[in-house]
Amino acid sequence: MLQNELFNNVMQDFNTGYWELLRDPYRENWSDRFYEILGYSKNDVQSNFDYFLEHLIHKEDVDVFRDNFLNYRINTINFKQHIKILNTEGKYQLFRCVTNDALPVNIKAETSFVFFFEIKLEPDQTIKKDNFYYKETAQMTATGSWYVDFHKKESSWDFETYRILEYPEDYRPSLKDSANYYTEDCRQLAADCFFNCAMVGTPFNTEIKMVTANKREFWARAIGKPMYNESKEIIGIRGVFQDIDDIKRKEISLQKSVDIIAAQNSRLFNFAHIVSHNLRSHTSNLSLLVQLIEDIDDPKEKEELIKEVKTISSNLNTTIEHLNEIVTVQTNNKQERVPVKFKDALKLVINGISHVISNSNCQIRSDFSGVEEIDYIPAYLESILLNLLTNAIKYKHPDRDPIIIIKTYIDKGNKYLKVSDNGMGIDMALFKDKVFGMYKTFHYNKDAVGIGLFLTKNQVESLDGTIDVESEVDIGTTFTIEF
Repeated sequence: MLQNELFNNVMQDFNTGYWELLRDPYRENWSDRFYEILGYSKNDVQSNFDYFLEHLIHKEDVDVFRDNFLNYRINTINFKQHIKILNTEGKYQLFRCVTNDALPVNIKAETSFVFFFEIKLEPDQTIKKDNFYYKETAQMTATGSWYVDFHKKESSWDFETYRILEYPEDYRPSLKDSANYYTEDCRQLAADCFFNCAMVGTPFNTEIKMVTANKREFWARAIGKPMYNESKEIIGIRGVFQDIDDIKRKEISLQKSVDIIAAQNSRLFNFAHIVSHNLRSHTSNLSLLVQLIEDIDDPKEKEELIKEVKTISSNLNTTIEHLNEIVTVQTNNKQERVPVKFKDALKLVINGISHVISNSNCQIRSDFSGVEEIDYIPAYLESILLNLLTNAIKYKHPDRDPIIIIKTYIDKGNKYLKVSDNGMGIDMALFKDKVFGMYKTFHYNKDAVGIGLFLTKNQVESLDGTIDVESEVDIGTTFTIEF
């Protein structure tokens, strides 16, 4: 029942009737006012949907109303529609049909309703106005409509669909060509939506990338719903799509900005945690030693403690240098990028660590044919290569000489650098989330510090790139950088 008293009073004062949809899917309760407006008594007509379609509604309104009503019944899709209904005088009266959520007010009803608001204008005049407003709305919102008729096995587009998809007016759309209307990565989504709608009557409302006749790609919002016949069988699909390319691209750009800010905030949080933890451990040790020195009278013991102070002071200085390097990465990322050849950057790095390479019998094989150069900060690219190469040599497998393979390539328009080695490898099950952590080490090398990969990740991400790692113990490790 209607629970909104104000709305109930309005319903009584105006020429408005309604259908209350009962739990039985084949029964509706027609209000007294609905009969009165059309001049009928309850004995004159049968109050059910099938009778209404066959005897009361104008034939040109049957298909759309049946689709809308059944989708409301089955899928709870609200609708608004103009229809003409036959009265006792043999004339058609024009009504505006509206469902619960399509009303401008909340009627607070637990039951579903279809309301019929009588329109006192001449039907032909109103229809002409509706057609004008439809065309204007379609053009201003870049919204095209279409339908697929399963019985006739044909597809139809409206004028706006032709314009948006850039097809000539004499083009005849076909399901056989439907894959051509979508980008390759979205064709499966389009097929799934269409199949579910056609087979089980599931409506769809999704964002998808489409392709015009001139191969222009754009984002669209695609909405579709099933069409039914008198036997409540699905006989087609009716739908619309709207060009939302500008809005969607701004949304994607905004999301990228949000992701960057989130990543920067995460790095700042981690940096603050590292600073507080590492500096606090050093200062706590210094404070404890100073207290011990003050409490001890033996000069020899004091001398030993002073040596400890020097050690802690040295460690503190090293920590501050590491933290300063990280700060430098964050403040220098606005430097102007210049074209840097991978071959030249690698040559500089190899010259700088030639003795390390020679002593370890390391082989370095490079292939930069995929991407020969990139716009980057030269010092960053050199630092990245230096860290990855020295790591590969430092953690070489004890039973074989190190081999490092470096190559560049392009995949889906993005540029990549891959550095692989045949070293000891990393147990990814244990250390996957810690590989790029500061002061994280995974082997027992006494000279391992755990700062190189942390810096490398910060340098890559500060220039909007990503770095990933794949590794297997006793097999080797591969780092992949997307620029």
